[in-house]
Amino acid sequence: MNQDSVARPFQVDLRGVVDLLSRHIYSSPQVFLRELLQNGVDAVAARKMQDPAAPEGRLEIDSDGELLTVRDNGVGLTLDEATQLLATVGRSSKRDSVLNLRREDFLGQFGIGLLSCFLIADEIRVVSRSASGSRPVEWIGSTEGSFTLRSLDDPAPDGKIGDRAVLPVGTTVYLRPRPTEAAIIEPGNIRRLAAHFGEYLALRISVAGEPINKAASFLDPAGPPEEILALGADLLGATPLDWIPLDIPGTGTRGIAYLLPTAPPPSAHQANRVYLGRMLLGERVDSLLPDWAFFVRCILDTDGLQPTASREQLVEDASLEFTREELGKTLKRWIVQLATTQQRRFDQFLSVHQLSLRALSLHDDELAAVIVPWLSVETAAGRMPIRALLESGGTLRYTETTDEFRQIAAVVPPGMPVLNGGYAYESELIRRLPELSPQIQVERIRVAEVLDELAAPALADRDATAELERRAERALAEAACKVSVRNFNPEHLPALYVADPEVLRRIERSKASDVAPSFWAGIMANVDEQLGSNGKKPDDDRLRSRLCLNWANPLTRELAGVDDGLVFERTVRLLSVQAMLEGHRPLAAVDRKLLSGSLSDLIHLSVSPDFGSIR
Repeated sequence: MNQDSVARPFQVDLRGVVDLLSRHIYSSPQVFLRELLQNGVDAVAARKMQDPAAPEGRLEIDSDGELLTVRDNGVGLTLDEATQLLATVGRSSKRDSVLNLRREDFLGQFGIGLLSCFLIADEIRVVSRSASGSRPVEWIGSTEGSFTLRSLDDPAPDGKIGDRAVLPVGTTVYLRPRPTEAAIIEPGNIRRLAAHFGEYLALRISVAGEPINKAASFLDPAGPPEEILALGADLLGATPLDWIPLDIPGTGTRGIAYLLPTAPPPSAHQANRVYLGRMLLGERVDSLLPDWAFFVRCILDTDGLQPTASREQLVEDASLEFTREELGKTLKRWIVQLATTQQRRFDQFLSVHQLSLRALSLHDDELAAVIVPWLSVETAAGRMPIRALLESGGTLRYTETTDEFRQIAAVVPPGMPVLNGGYAYESELIRRLPELSPQIQVERIRVAEVLDELAAPALADRDATAELERRAERALAEAACKVSVRNFNPEHLPALYVADPEVLRRIERSKASDVAPSFWAGIMANVDEQLGSNGKKPDDDRLRSRLCLNWANPLTRELAGVDDGLVFERTVRLLSVQAMLEGHRPLAAVDRKLLSGSLSDLIHLSVSPDFGSIR
């Protein structure tokens, strides 16, 4: 065989591997303690599988600020096992063919956990005694890339190995951190880290002889509600709006979803706290829930999802996709149940998250099917639940803007409600209603169409109404307002002010010019010129506001008989401004001038000695 074709093993630069771990895999040197806890948990599980009668598992942590000791009473290692497991980067500890154990029963899986200790120390010392009864071994590894491995002497008849007591079954790891990392193993800090990573583990863990374990209340939805809420407050930084039990048997995923008490900002990412076999995986796991589930944060434990190499996120695989879908179904069932059984709480939920739910419903068909029927929409007959509109069938008319809705809401027939599509995402949702109910059709309605539907006065009154329109338009000539006379309900409404959206834009531009004419005059002129380039004249009917006088109203009929020009003119102008205000219309400078002038004239008329004769 050609010498050049002989297979050769890779040479591993341990310092380079440690640098890779610290810079690109682990988020913090503090994870070394999590890795040691995981190794201890796996070792205890392995011993229990080999010998069900083995003593109760335990893990003890001690630190004097200079030397850290982590000791477990797990399965331990023989010399051969230590050679294969501790000296081979990438070999998974205590769960592969070396120990002939099932991989799914253990937390660790990449064989790099022990190397994380090099993030804080230049040397790792491991002393282990196998449950098989073989002699104890000692392994010492260095960041220089070398290690030593030896068997320790058999114990003497008096139970001593030199000056050491007989070693119990299990493994002990000794770490003496570099001076720059010494603060990590200070007793108080070590206790905090141990609790942070392992407080929910079933394995008994003690730090300096004091246990750190606590009950995992998020795994017991039937437990004390105050404990579950307290856990949610710790996760969210505020008391949650509510909480939802989660249970996905297919991947052994259980926990709690907490409803955010306030709407999150658009840039916010999901930050779920996830445990793997009750060991903390990460506090900002963002791939667990569907994108639309922005309104909850979760605390979950899983046995069936796979962690990434850093063990701080989850591997995007079929199991995670299945879990994500099932969690989404659980949240949707909760929404429907809340909406149908606890309307007050559901309304509270919607009041906080309605805007975001509406936005996401535009792009998520499943969410839209769940959420949209329980939303409400403003109609000319008041707010109505969308599900009632879906059940009614027929054609639903809607306005594209709130301005248009306000102009026509008062005069549409009660049996034909018009929907206000002017709020954020409202018109888009209304257009999607036929997708939720095939018996529904939607149709946009414009102001001019509503006016055309209003009944014209009786033929006998046409001369009087035509003259009223002519005189009223002359009184409003300065405001460029067209006047129509129609019959409409309610009769107590004397006038209706309507305007094309372009008219409203012109009003806003004129208001801006009034504020800073020297700055805006040239810009506004150019804008108007561009908008008028389609051939429309400024006094084109389509660009003019319109005052629609109600011939069914007694005041309007009385106004038609007023001969005094000043009284007629001022009354028409006041009716116009009143109708604008009732329709929430913005007042342009010319409108404010009309209002001020009309009020002044009427005051003068009322205090005039001839006021009575004028009446």
